[in-house]
Amino acid sequence: MAGNRMEEPRRREVPTRRDALTGAGAIAAGAALPTLWLRRAAATPADMQAAIANVVGDAKLNVGRVKIEIPPLVENGNTVPCTVSVDSPMTPQAYVKFIHVFNEKNPQPNVISARLSPRAGRASIATRIRLTDTQSVVAIAEMSDGTFWSDSISVIITLGACLENLI
Repeated sequence: MAGNRMEEPRRREVPTRRDALTGAGAIAAGAALPTLWLRRAAATPADMQAAIANVVGDAKLNVGRVKIEIPPLVENGNTVPCTVSVDSPMTPQAYVKFIHVFNEKNPQPNVISARLSPRAGRASIATRIRLTDTQSVVAIAEMSDGTFWSDSISVIITLGACLENLI
């Protein structure tokens, strides 16, 4: 009597971890898709010049006394070694007050500003910076007598940093 035989209720399968991860991944991918597109940060050499003008004001920007050292060819823009040194006796009468580093194409044109005093002993800073693309980097030293001195260098970046999400 096949017709009268009661069928066993179908067992409901418990979702596996794989099912949960697949579903969560699909939801996350759908929600995150618009923000996965990346673009380079939009900055211009004019932004750098404006940032320099903010620091220097109406004073004359002299070339010399400052030496910026960055490798001319950098494979990864995420960690670029940068050293700036200034020819100064670092005495209470003549010393470097600030060292500023600027770049052309990063979202923030003022990379670093370091305050120094005669107690520093040497007018030198060393750090690692991020660079988004091939560009010029400018170092400016503000002296205790109110003068500004500078140096610049062009850097070729093969793999850029400083990417932004598109919204």
